[in-house]
Amino acid sequence: MAHLLLPLAVPVAVCEACESMAPIECRIKWPNDIWLGERKLSGVLIEARPPDWAVIGVGVNVSIGEDEFPGDLRWPAVSLGGGVEVGEVREALNEALGRWVEAPAKDVLAAFGARDALEGREVSWDEGARSGVAAGVDERGNLLVREDGGDVVSLGSGEVSLRLE
Repeated sequence: MAHLLLPLAVPVAVCEACESMAPIECRIKWPNDIWLGERKLSGVLIEARPPDWAVIGVGVNVSIGEDEFPGDLRWPAVSLGGGVEVGEVREALNEALGRWVEAPAKDVLAAFGARDALEGREVSWDEGARSGVAAGVDERGNLLVREDGGDVVSLGSGEVSLRLE
């Protein structure tokens, strides 16, 4: 896939790996957070110079008790728990990454769309100056947002906040 959809493929792989460890269902908050419920289970960072190289960083809260998180992280952080070992998660993640980084673009887009935690929800960006309803991702992995006037904006990077009721 020449890294174009790597920012979507990696979170899909993380979800798949975590779900293979525990009876859970993960969602992806574009572009790089893995949610369990609406709490952060994992984060992804990618630095790339396509098509030459990419460095992928993944952090997964594996086996941390609720009271073991620092006070300011007890919400929104969450852990896999259930006696899962770090080595098991690493092996599952390596296997899933091997599949997803080479997957056809249409498969990556479909898998991401099935796990999209933002679609249909109100989001804001530009430090809250602009808002709209998330409308999935485009073929390049950009977040699509429908603004109040009906215009669709394509966001390629930056911070997007979910507007909570």
